[in-house]
Amino acid sequence: MPDTDTRTSENASAPFFKRVSTWWRALAVFLALVVMLGLAAGTSMLFQLRDQIQHLQTRLTEVPQVRDISVLLDEQQRPAMLITVTPQQGSMLIQRLNEVKEGREDSMQIWALKEGAEPRSLGVITSKYKTLEMPIAPEALQGVNELGISAEERGGVSASNGPRLPWLFKGWLVRKAQ
Repeated sequence: MPDTDTRTSENASAPFFKRVSTWWRALAVFLALVVMLGLAAGTSMLFQLRDQIQHLQTRLTEVPQVRDISVLLDEQQRPAMLITVTPQQGSMLIQRLNEVKEGREDSMQIWALKEGAEPRSLGVITSKYKTLEMPIAPEALQGVNELGISAEERGGVSASNGPRLPWLFKGWLVRKAQ
């Protein structure tokens, strides 16, 4: 049986990798793999985050922006309709804020009011729902400072006839600074 001094001297003269326990070598390999996986995951997350930021910045520039807004008031000066215009989409969103509904033989028609000019029809509100989206040309509100809604015969009236007064709802058109 070899004594311990001989074993120690044999271990001391053996190469380094033979002196280290197998468990320590396995632990070192495992930790090296963990570090490599961590670096790979971190790099992947960094690229994903960069791509996500780029995508969101692109979406932000493409998101339709409301340019014009108007709150139409009734005779008691209470909000009755909210109108927002999004020129990139060429649409006007009309939201009812009260419970006023047109009769069976009536239609509500929306008008662009420009100081010193005849009212110009923007269309007839055909939906009985709270929200309606109507197409609108971007230049349709050029120089317009008010919007009004009149109660007309079913289907509306031609622009040459003009609205039936008094106005059912009326309000200032506000253009958002760009």
